[in-house]
Amino acid sequence: MFMVMSYVIMLLKIAIKESDKMVEEYRTILNSGEDEIIIEKSKFIGYTAPISTEEEALEFIKALKTKHWDANHNVHAYVVGYKNEIQRYSDDGEPSGTAGIPVLEVIKKENLRNVVVVVTRYFGGIKLGAGGLVRAYTKGAKIGLEAGQMITKRMYRLIEVKVDYTLLGKLQNEILQQDYFIKETIYEDAVNFLIYVKNNEVEKFKEQITNWTNARGHIIEGEDEYLTEMNGKLIV
Repeated sequence: MFMVMSYVIMLLKIAIKESDKMVEEYRTILNSGEDEIIIEKSKFIGYTAPISTEEEALEFIKALKTKHWDANHNVHAYVVGYKNEIQRYSDDGEPSGTAGIPVLEVIKKENLRNVVVVVTRYFGGIKLGAGGLVRAYTKGAKIGLEAGQMITKRMYRLIEVKVDYTLLGKLQNEILQQDYFIKETIYEDAVNFLIYVKNNEVEKFKEQITNWTNARGHIIEGEDEYLTEMNGKLIV
């Protein structure tokens, strides 16, 4: 019995350790966004915001329900966690399956993480039917997310490369040609390049530095952090 329990505890520790691992990249939104659309005289307002916890999502939803207390519906959905650990939605009075699930599906289809979406509806007097509601809430979620600007968060490592001034031009040219991002260049007794490198390219980058400098470059590895990419370009 003791051996079985020890084995179970070991498996649980491994599972917890794996779940705590940071993913290399994930998609989310850059900032809060808002847009609206009129469909068959009903107004649909799509709101979205980046979040890091379920509590933040609930606060965002509560604030919009207070703001739009007179709306017919404030439908919401959110996803929290790098691996979609938490997924929630609400139809807020609309027929089951016609509102909250379509909003959640938009988030999932865009492969987004740590995002909350609220679609507020002011009824215009024309019933849309189940299919019409699904399309309307899907559109409301999409315009809200587009307003928030969808981005990729990717793990980068900050690497410092220290070289003699005689290698300044050559190394700078090689780094830029290979499309690495130079955060800063510091001129002291030697030249210090601070460079952001994708985590999965660090070893390759270090080998390149060795080749470019004939092993005369001093490399110092810094911390890992998530940086923002938009349309494939790093923005810092």
